[in-house]
Amino acid sequence: MKIKSAEFVISNTDFRKCPAGNRPEYAFIGRSNVGKSSLINMLTGRNGLAKTSSTPGKTLLINHFMVNNEWYIVDLPGYGYARRGKEQREQLRHIIQTYILGRQQMTNLFVLVDSRHEPQAVDMEFMNWCGEHNVPFSIVFTKMDKLGRDAGQRNIEAYKQQLGETWEELPPIFITSSQDGRGRDELLDYIDSINKQLK
Repeated sequence: MKIKSAEFVISNTDFRKCPAGNRPEYAFIGRSNVGKSSLINMLTGRNGLAKTSSTPGKTLLINHFMVNNEWYIVDLPGYGYARRGKEQREQLRHIIQTYILGRQQMTNLFVLVDSRHEPQAVDMEFMNWCGEHNVPFSIVFTKMDKLGRDAGQRNIEAYKQQLGETWEELPPIFITSSQDGRGRDELLDYIDSINKQLK
């Protein structure tokens, strides 16, 4: 898929105020500092589209970006940022869960996982929550350029093994790097194939 245009549309805290219409929405979520904004910028080829920050947990809103005037990338707040107060964590959980479960246009959720780490409890819990609620999702391993091929592959296999203990079938898995563009074509082709099925 060729990206001809990508532009910011709207930010919200309430899924009911998200854009009208039935264009498919591909939402991106992950722990704070997983490289979500960098991945969105890499996918769209627009460096400043999603705002990157050195401060983890900066995204507090549901951000919609229109791509090719056909579908949306949705940047969701990160989960699991421990330094937030309990009230703000609860507020973010509400924003995330009501969008994922209430937004009919949400076509696929890309759960971003930092490939540099072994399986993290907060990621496993979130993926299991998706499974329990029949949320269509894929796993996107980020930052694969940051460590050697063997180390990254070991961490990915550890995730697969742990998921395999409770899942009959694993969701689609993508290996990416915002630095060298790894995984860009695979992700965009996957989105394109879903869009074609929906037509």
